[in-house]
Amino acid sequence: MGFWRKLTDFISGQPDPYDCEGEDCGPGHRVDDADFAIALIGLGAKMAKADGVVTRNEIAAFRQVFKAPPDGEDILIRVFNLAKETTLGFDGYASRLARRFRHHPAVLEDVIDGLFHIAKADGAVTGDELDYLQAVSDIFGFSAREFRRMRMSHGLVDASDPYVILDVDPDADDAELKQAYRKMAARNHPDALMARGVPAELQRLAVEKMAAINAAYAEVRDERAAESP
Repeated sequence: MGFWRKLTDFISGQPDPYDCEGEDCGPGHRVDDADFAIALIGLGAKMAKADGVVTRNEIAAFRQVFKAPPDGEDILIRVFNLAKETTLGFDGYASRLARRFRHHPAVLEDVIDGLFHIAKADGAVTGDELDYLQAVSDIFGFSAREFRRMRMSHGLVDASDPYVILDVDPDADDAELKQAYRKMAARNHPDALMARGVPAELQRLAVEKMAAINAAYAEVRDERAAESP
């Protein structure tokens, strides 16, 4: 079962599909679906509240990303309405998800992509919304460069630096460059997205990401070939 499809699977007792280690996830551990879902819904609801006003567009964007089956709609709405009253407590929700998926950064990036989708619903991302996204990214353990890459993928930073797109240093050798490219491509491969149960809205974003990744890799390779003796 994909990450996003577990959103309203509160009482199924399905095994955790993500391997993890430590006190949170011992052998035979089963996901606390209610805790998982509430953290995810709460984080999205507080994203909508980050600029002070929850608009219809933001609610619509939330429901595009955080889909629920008919029998789970009431639960989703109830949790959303409670969480959207204030941004206080968002760090607790983010920390729960960070602990659960600390060995799966692609999943955490999916969450941030969903939050960006909500933030952009009104046509622009405000400073308060960007601060919220930055704070969540920090809790998730992403570096400043990684968050810049995420901003770039959502059109919020000039996409002129291919090394930022590939999330690699300019002085990386060719082997490191290829490894970075393969890592980024694997995260955004359609099969990987389907396995994570990513909503259609985020799958469309991934297609754009993949095109940018391919273009960045080709640009760097062409530059290096031209510079080589």
